[in-house]
Amino acid sequence: MTSSSATSRKNLSKIACNRLQKELSEWQLNPPTGFRLKVTDNLQKWTIDVTGAPGTLYANETYQLQVDFPEHYPMEAPQVVFVPPAPSHPHIYSNGHICLDILYDSWSPAMTVSSVCISILSMLSSSPAKQRPADNDRYVKNCKNGRSPKETRWWFHDDKV
Repeated sequence: MTSSSATSRKNLSKIACNRLQKELSEWQLNPPTGFRLKVTDNLQKWTIDVTGAPGTLYANETYQLQVDFPEHYPMEAPQVVFVPPAPSHPHIYSNGHICLDILYDSWSPAMTVSSVCISILSMLSSSPAKQRPADNDRYVKNCKNGRSPKETRWWFHDDKV
């Protein structure tokens, strides 16, 4: 990823661009364990491979996250989804949407892509069963036409997984 990408630069604020360049540099020096960033020229959209932690239901399974950064990142949370096929998990819908409060209501500008990735891996690692959310079919049906998970009014009621 380079800062010279005209496409990504025109859509991000200067603050967002500077922050993402800093996070990218830190990631390249010290990537979080279990994650691999696929490098492109688009600073506004990151594709990250995540490998399940050893000793968990997802051990050695690899999934892909897509992280889209809004114009006013880090004041606004990035959109983070699994590229289908998403892992079967009680908080991950089959369309890749993730029900995790730090991606929405509990977002803080102090968070980074690395900290979000670690939280997602922790969520995966703590799951006692591979299963979809109870309302998966209804939710996915209502998310047609590429609706963003940020348009969902999430109800965070289960902190066990």
